[in-house]
Amino acid sequence: MLNATRDLTLPTTITGSLPRPAWYTENLGARPFRDAIADARYREQYTDAVGTHVRDQERAGLDVVTDGDARFDTDVGGMSWFQYPARRFTGLAGAEYYRAASGYGGTGKGDIIFEVMESRVMPRCVGKIGRGPLQYTVLWKLAQGMTARPVKFGTITPELIGASVGNEFYADPRELFRDLAAAMREELLDLAHAGCRVIQMEEPNIHLVGVRRQGGAAQLDVEFFVDVFNQAVKGLRDVTEVWCHTCWGNPAQQRLFATPQSYREALPYLDRLDVDVLTFECATTDGMDLEAIGKAIRDKKIAVGVVDHRNLQVERPEQVAALIKKALRVIPLERVIVSTDCGFGREGMSRRIAFYKMLAIVRGTNLVRRELGLPEAECRAADPRFALVD
Repeated sequence: MLNATRDLTLPTTITGSLPRPAWYTENLGARPFRDAIADARYREQYTDAVGTHVRDQERAGLDVVTDGDARFDTDVGGMSWFQYPARRFTGLAGAEYYRAASGYGGTGKGDIIFEVMESRVMPRCVGKIGRGPLQYTVLWKLAQGMTARPVKFGTITPELIGASVGNEFYADPRELFRDLAAAMREELLDLAHAGCRVIQMEEPNIHLVGVRRQGGAAQLDVEFFVDVFNQAVKGLRDVTEVWCHTCWGNPAQQRLFATPQSYREALPYLDRLDVDVLTFECATTDGMDLEAIGKAIRDKKIAVGVVDHRNLQVERPEQVAALIKKALRVIPLERVIVSTDCGFGREGMSRRIAFYKMLAIVRGTNLVRRELGLPEAECRAADPRFALVD
């Protein structure tokens, strides 16, 4: 159900995460969010951080905003993205170090990716999976109460959790994945019925299946992961707009691959996902897969990444506009959304750089809108009337 972008032409957004303000020093840890928000210091810092993230996106002129993933903690390489749900599903307990630390992607001691993987600690599956205190609806309500713009709520997919936890309970690992998907679906349906207009599933284990070596994922085929993903979102599109985010990794703002990766082989599988929007990392490759994406994805909107989440150089609006126009040559205007390649993270990029990258998205999109005779977005942060120096 396109209830957020239906009437928008070239809508703009970001993937989700934004760098933490330096003064946001409290961590959520394993606490349920409703418990933590009763802590006066955590409540003040969390709500102020979400307000700051939302306001920055409004000042930039983005059409669809996020809460900046403010629930995630300061950690090495964005571990909270995995840990927030993994610490809350019932049936997951204890801890073990990430078993792919040694040799992941050809790395070893002395490589930054090795440090990221070496630091990752995940629970083990010791019982039947249940929903637990994910509390996505409460998190979304707090952010949506701060803005009239749609707040997109993103979550890691259940299959990535299943691929990164130990399994001491399920004789058939497929049942672990299926139960994670069922528990996540319960949570997401409540979120959608509460009024969330955009739900984003992040990183299906489809385009990455060839490089997933942990948790037995390498033994499960792509067809299985398509089914698990669709189980997790079954019925959601009857209530809200569903996105699927894909990229090629972002641990500590690092590349996982020495050379640019292509989506081409995964596109037929991604096209079968039960979603309204698919997002693609395009800025880092200068849109090398856009023609293939345009041919393979026919009935979904396509969010094109136009700024690089790993590069500290802020893109010029003209660069952004050129990539949008490249997309428009192979994808109809009404199906193009403008976004980032991935989230900006909490560790490797400053707030200032992330903010100006958001500005570049809107300013570049406005250049294209102007050429097409479309209304431009208000971008108060770039309005010369408010410059401090004439």
